[in-house]
Amino acid sequence: MPELSHELERSRKRYGDSLFRGLSTTSGTLILVTLAAVAFFLIALSVPALTTDADELQFGPADAGSMRFWAYVAPYAFGTVWVAILALLFAVPVSVGIALFISHYAPRRLAQGLGYVVDLLSAVPSVVFGLWGIQVFSPMTVDLYAWLNGTFGNWPVLRHVFGEASATGRSVLTAALVLAVMVLPIITAICREVFLQTPRLHEEASLALGATRWEMIRQTVLPFGVPGIVSACMLGLGRALGETMAVAMVLSGGQAISLQL
Repeated sequence: MPELSHELERSRKRYGDSLFRGLSTTSGTLILVTLAAVAFFLIALSVPALTTDADELQFGPADAGSMRFWAYVAPYAFGTVWVAILALLFAVPVSVGIALFISHYAPRRLAQGLGYVVDLLSAVPSVVFGLWGIQVFSPMTVDLYAWLNGTFGNWPVLRHVFGEASATGRSVLTAALVLAVMVLPIITAICREVFLQTPRLHEEASLALGATRWEMIRQTVLPFGVPGIVSACMLGLGRALGETMAVAMVLSGGQAISLQL
């Protein structure tokens, strides 16, 4: 009888594992099918615009005449990618630093409070960041942009980046900084959880060999967390590329491809 009950218990566990494995596989497959269906839907609806003659399309002001599709779309696509890359350049180092401070430097109570604050920042609506960028942040950057223009505006290479100073502060650099603040909580939260998963024995072994705390982080935590940092950057890039409200409120669209910040 004990052997029979043990076999029944094992069969129930196997049935539960099989059921959970089936549900997980089905859920993952449904996600892929849904993404494929969305991509197919968008491509199918965009085919007429991609193949129609430019004379039949009307982009921009009515008195400007018709423009070719890619001539109209290319500046906006370039601006989206350019601002997103700049936002990641600002956000990733700060996010990794905050995550390391929370996971390995801050006291436990302070780390918990900072973790809650970081998680709450990701719930702030895009409109709030856009209004903050227009009303508060943009006026603060006018003097900075004037200094950058006066210092680097005449350099042979940097003149293409700092050659013009914004009188209102509403520039590509401002939009990138606002976007960096928006993606910072996502990258920080993921990096923090990844750093906390570093094997404790690896950290203690590094410290036992005489390494300082920063050397221990450089030898064990950062190498272990590289895949997580890359994943966090990809998620932050997705948020940056998909964000429209805050960027549109800070920066007006234009029909020019330029590296001017």
